[in-house]
Amino acid sequence: MNTIVRKQMSIHPDVMDMLNNQIGMEMKASAAYLAMASWCDQRELLNSKAFFYKQAEEEREHAMKIFKFVNDNGGAAISPNVTNVNNEFESLKSIYETGLEHEISVTESIFKIFKAAREKNDFITEVFMQWFVSEQSEEEDSFRSILDIFDLMEGMPLKMIDERIPTE
Repeated sequence: MNTIVRKQMSIHPDVMDMLNNQIGMEMKASAAYLAMASWCDQRELLNSKAFFYKQAEEEREHAMKIFKFVNDNGGAAISPNVTNVNNEFESLKSIYETGLEHEISVTESIFKIFKAAREKNDFITEVFMQWFVSEQSEEEDSFRSILDIFDLMEGMPLKMIDERIPTE
């Protein structure tokens, strides 16, 4: 895409493409977390339901933050097409494991964007991405802490485990 918009950008075109991919990743995560919230809701796992609804909203906010950043800096943000969202899960623990795997892949993607911005001397994007680096550390820690609850409470009824899941 070689348009006039790209010629007036404050961000590097290659980095913009990576940011657009990240928007898609964040929106897919939002949809995945909505599916997880629904699965929990159907089983009356109230804390997990609340946790995943909140996660879905946060991922959408991350996508919007990047979307606006791209456009505000002369780029062309692209609305992603989200497909192939899994709605079937085998267990609550597997949902949290899937969430952690996803957060790890998002962290890796954020690091790649950060590194590319640095290599291209795209200082605006590098500074912008610092917030996401910190945020991803918190996201991964949240999922790891919840998975620790499963390990500590192994053998306990699922409802009791769910009651220990933090919703804030």
